[in-house]
Amino acid sequence: MSRLVECVPNFSEGRDKAKVQAVVDAAKSAGAVILDVETDADHHRCVLSFVGSPEVCVEACFRVAKKAGELIDLNMHKGEHPRMGAVDVIPFIPVAGVTIEDCAALAKTLAERIGRELAIPVYLYDQAAQRPERKDLAAVRKGQFEGLKELIGKDESRRPDFGPNRIHPTAGAVAVGARRQIVNFNLNLDTADMVAGKDIAKRLRASGGGLPAVRGKEIELAARKQVQISTVLTDYKTSSMRRVIDEASRLAAEHGAKVKTTEIVGLLPREALVDFALATLNLENFNPDVQILENRLEAVGASGGSSDWRAAGRAVAEALSNTDATPGGGSAAAVSAAMGCGLGQMAVGITLKSKKLDPAKRPELERAHAALGDFRARFDALAGDDAQAFDLFMAAMSLPKDDATRAEKMQSALTHAAEVPLKTAQQSADALAVARMAAPLAGAAVASDMNCAMHLLKAAALCAAENVRINLGGIKDPGAARDLEGRLEKTLAACA
Repeated sequence: MSRLVECVPNFSEGRDKAKVQAVVDAAKSAGAVILDVETDADHHRCVLSFVGSPEVCVEACFRVAKKAGELIDLNMHKGEHPRMGAVDVIPFIPVAGVTIEDCAALAKTLAERIGRELAIPVYLYDQAAQRPERKDLAAVRKGQFEGLKELIGKDESRRPDFGPNRIHPTAGAVAVGARRQIVNFNLNLDTADMVAGKDIAKRLRASGGGLPAVRGKEIELAARKQVQISTVLTDYKTSSMRRVIDEASRLAAEHGAKVKTTEIVGLLPREALVDFALATLNLENFNPDVQILENRLEAVGASGGSSDWRAAGRAVAEALSNTDATPGGGSAAAVSAAMGCGLGQMAVGITLKSKKLDPAKRPELERAHAALGDFRARFDALAGDDAQAFDLFMAAMSLPKDDATRAEKMQSALTHAAEVPLKTAQQSADALAVARMAAPLAGAAVASDMNCAMHLLKAAALCAAENVRINLGGIKDPGAARDLEGRLEKTLAACA
């Protein structure tokens, strides 16, 4: 089974489309598959949902945090939704082949890197929390950016888990965690009475004695002259959307109001909608596994159709076969390198499971397994970087010929378009060195797999080199071209 994680970074921009797109592009550049982008001007917030392998998701989340920190100044930010950071919250959610404990480990890896490289204080929450009181996101975010700015560094209870014990002057702080699937469910009332909204939200949420596994807050929708009860269903099986609507309607009626419309923010499990339909229709003797067409089709596919990896392989081949310039050879090189690392990981992993393994070999093999996994994540990102580098060059070329900056931008983009595949070649050579070290230690049963892994990594370096060379001819700075060529030849010599 492929390992799949969902990430739902919430960042504090809901009005500037260019900034939102820049953050989304940052996630894409790491190889993440974007599922949903939802912005809200009143909340001044964007909820971004994407999936990928664990390694890709960690890299994508880091790039999101970095880009949001570059573009968003919380000192200038005003919105209805509570926030303490430019990127405010980053949850990891298990989808397939990973556990909640795996996601907690990913959260810690990301948190450490954000704190170290971006100098942003990071708080671990929910299933990744290091302190019991930080399991609740609301407690972590209490006081928001303005309040935290006054307390961090003075109040020991607000010391972050990672990063400096001081607020980032513009990006604030971020909560990083692991959680299970939730439902973000908003109820819009036909009233602008915030006093009524506050009472309804308080009595609806679990902390106010209301429904279990429900968080709730009243929000003023000034442009619509409405009050919104924004809820989070942390366990939609305990408190379903049907139950939340019924209880909110009952509480609203006490104030002479009604639930006019509802909203679902971001993605939700299909099961939550099915449960709502079943509860609303009062169906008898209905089996969703058997009587819902899509469920039956998926069941047939699971037993007799192609598996996930074959579908993914076809998707890559199809993307390469179309007449678009990207993805091209550079991306293909990175994908080949990722395949080589994955195959090497498999061979090493099987060896590590063997009862006949010499204990003296274990430490080296474990290091190789971890290193190949790290390289694989880098190649996932480089595949996207290569396509993006080409697109940047084409954008520079498309500038008007009388633009004074056109030539300079083209040269800069061309140099970058050579640097990216050079990095792929260098990383391929480094990964190949790891595989060569591990090969003699691997079991005889996986020798062919280990050899294939090394062939793929060497081929990746050679393919990446072709993409470096084709760009060298257009670089007008002879010193820069010689430097790139020298680094390339050194890299290829290491692969011989």
